[in-house]
Amino acid sequence: METSERRPRKQGWRFVLLALVLAIAISGLVRSLWLDVYYIPSESMEPLLGAGDRILVSRTAYSSEPIRRGDVVVFDGRGSFAPLSSGKGPFVDAVSAASQWFGLTGSDTTYVKRVIGVAGDRVQCCDANGLLTVNGQPLEEPYVFQGDEPSKQKFDVVVPEGRLWLMGDHRSRSADSRGLLGAPGGGMVPTERVIGRPVQIIWPLDRFAEMPRSTQAETPLKNGQ
Repeated sequence: METSERRPRKQGWRFVLLALVLAIAISGLVRSLWLDVYYIPSESMEPLLGAGDRILVSRTAYSSEPIRRGDVVVFDGRGSFAPLSSGKGPFVDAVSAASQWFGLTGSDTTYVKRVIGVAGDRVQCCDANGLLTVNGQPLEEPYVFQGDEPSKQKFDVVVPEGRLWLMGDHRSRSADSRGLLGAPGGGMVPTERVIGRPVQIIWPLDRFAEMPRSTQAETPLKNGQ
């Protein structure tokens, strides 16, 4: 009798283990190809995104259309915003990656910012009214954190082909393209490093909301257009 009772229990555990492995595999496939979840660790994108938010990111958002000014993008900052290697060793990197995958912690190399300039744009700070200009046109930015200036740091850049100029909405709390002007690449992020576009806040529940694609109040023309 004991043997016959143990076999169903063992088979039951095997089924549970197999189902768990299959669920993780399917989740991994979905998150690597279509939708992924990211944890927001900082205040750099307030008021749109707050520290502790979990967001659903579409990896296919830009498969059929280009990245536009005003878009909020999640991107891999290695080689631009962050070093290519953490220097902490493979074991620490693996533990950190697992924690990030389960949405328990934020990533040291993955960022979320807003696209201010695309290839060919000249982005400057600031005009006589204290506004950023893109290709000589003042940029209205209703998304900027209340009380923040568009930028205290002065700059004048032209975005190269295949690159983006990115800034956080909470300008006084955001480390973004402005802080990398003297670094290789000049603070510009390669478009191929863009992971996708946030489409939903999924946690906390009181902030559960869709994130429609943003547009800037005015879309300046490129030079010569």
